[in-house]
Amino acid sequence: MKMPNLNNDMINGAEAKAAQDYANQFGTPGFNDPRKFYIDQHYSGYSEENQEVWQMLYDGQMAFLADRASDVYLNGARAINLVRDHIPHLQGEQSINQFLKKLTGWESCAVPGYLPAKAFFACLSRREFPTTVVLRSKQAIEYLPEPDIFHDVFGHVPLHADPIFADFLQTYGRAALTATDEADMTRLSRLFWFTVEFGLIREGTELKLYGSGLISSPGESIHALESPDVDRRPFDLDQVCDTDFEIDHYQPILYVLDSFEQLRDAMNQYANRILEKNEATAGD
Repeated sequence: MKMPNLNNDMINGAEAKAAQDYANQFGTPGFNDPRKFYIDQHYSGYSEENQEVWQMLYDGQMAFLADRASDVYLNGARAINLVRDHIPHLQGEQSINQFLKKLTGWESCAVPGYLPAKAFFACLSRREFPTTVVLRSKQAIEYLPEPDIFHDVFGHVPLHADPIFADFLQTYGRAALTATDEADMTRLSRLFWFTVEFGLIREGTELKLYGSGLISSPGESIHALESPDVDRRPFDLDQVCDTDFEIDHYQPILYVLDSFEQLRDAMNQYANRILEKNEATAGD
């Protein structure tokens, strides 16, 4: 019998279904409150095996990332007290949000699963990061094509402790939420993919990881830094936005930042383009 890749029992209840249904209708009349996407983490639902998987993933990745991840990521992980001992709490006194909110105003908020694009962007615009609460199984420990709490918290959230990246991500959310042109939506999804999910950055003379899809995947992180089959290109906003991607295999193209300021400033410029386009459309 095939074993499940995720402990989906944690999100099979009425609360999760109601939150997902609301998110799926976000933007229609009467469905405009992102807070209704969020659910309780139901921390007691994690099994001993779940905790063991977290520890295995944490130990394996942190050992690898110690000299391969961006210093901004590593400093952020320490700043939010991300530890190996247990799956992170998203609520209560032990929550990583107790640290994160004081640093940049961001929070990690439990959701029942995938959110539609506009619902996701609405959360980012409020400095709230939608966070999957389920965790992969031992059978899927090396690679999982869908997000779980290891990907979302271990992979994403430490960067939210950095003021520059935090500003970029909120600006991205605001721009994507207001974009109405389908071409802009496609370009923004590519920008997210090649930065937030699969970005590289040069720090000094070294190439470092920062994208969550690289940070949280043992196999993909090694491939990104070491494989001769990867085309590592200098970051250019328009080139990134013109590059298509596929989600079901290791990435053959990656983009390399010079700094997070470069990413923030490029996003600010793109957001202004979208705002100007919206204003021009409104004036027609």
